[in-house]
Amino acid sequence: MTPDEYCQQRTAQSGSSFYYSFLFLPPPRRRAITALYAFCREVDDVVDEVREPDVARVKLAWWRREVEAVFAGTPQHPVARALVPVVREYELPADHLQTVIDGMAMDIDQSRYLDFAALEAYCHRVAGVVGVMSSQIFGATTAATRTFARDLGIAFQLTNIIRDVGEDAARGRVYLPQDDLARFGVSQTQLLKLEFSERFAAMMAFQVNRAREWYDRALRQLPDVDRRSQRAGLVMAAIYRALLNEIERDGYRVLDRRIALTPLRKFGIAWTTAFRG
Repeated sequence: MTPDEYCQQRTAQSGSSFYYSFLFLPPPRRRAITALYAFCREVDDVVDEVREPDVARVKLAWWRREVEAVFAGTPQHPVARALVPVVREYELPADHLQTVIDGMAMDIDQSRYLDFAALEAYCHRVAGVVGVMSSQIFGATTAATRTFARDLGIAFQLTNIIRDVGEDAARGRVYLPQDDLARFGVSQTQLLKLEFSERFAAMMAFQVNRAREWYDRALRQLPDVDRRSQRAGLVMAAIYRALLNEIERDGYRVLDRRIALTPLRKFGIAWTTAFRG
């Protein structure tokens, strides 16, 4: 299996909605974004699958050295090997890849966020920077487009947090800002026990509206000159906004279930968005 084939398999097996946005890219850009996505999956899985914090730190330190090796042309892992031509062709900075690892490392040592400013800093590291790199692979030509991509990445991460509230609580993680919990009268104990209430639903409605505001903020910043090149990001935005609508229709019942769109619906949204321009 070649490094590119490994990344393709890694991406397809993940079942991520991002896969559908990659389908409409030219082959060279599709290979590049698939390698970047596979890198994000690898470092994210270190935190999600390794239960011992010290072992997770060692594994992330190994990935930091692999990033350095990518830019030296001497990596070992197939994902890192696939990234070698990508970082050169699309001028991806090493510090952006290291920032993604910084964000994953936060999950080892931090499971609560006092306010949205703290959560935004986390989202920037694990998703905003990924958005910027993705926009460069897609063909961004302006600084405004990279700002659009950064904010869109944060909107994606906020959507993931909303969708995964129950799963994260089962792991002892609470990404929802502590001051939001207090404002709506939802205790951490209730959240960790997966207790649904009207107060919880009101708080989640607030979270969904905040995420929608980030999508609107991002889209306002995308210049017309780059709308076509950023089509993959627009496809993802359409899929994720449909997911927010589904969560809202289901009454914000995210504590005891994972609300998701079917593969057919995701493909339909992707097709319609991609060819609507």
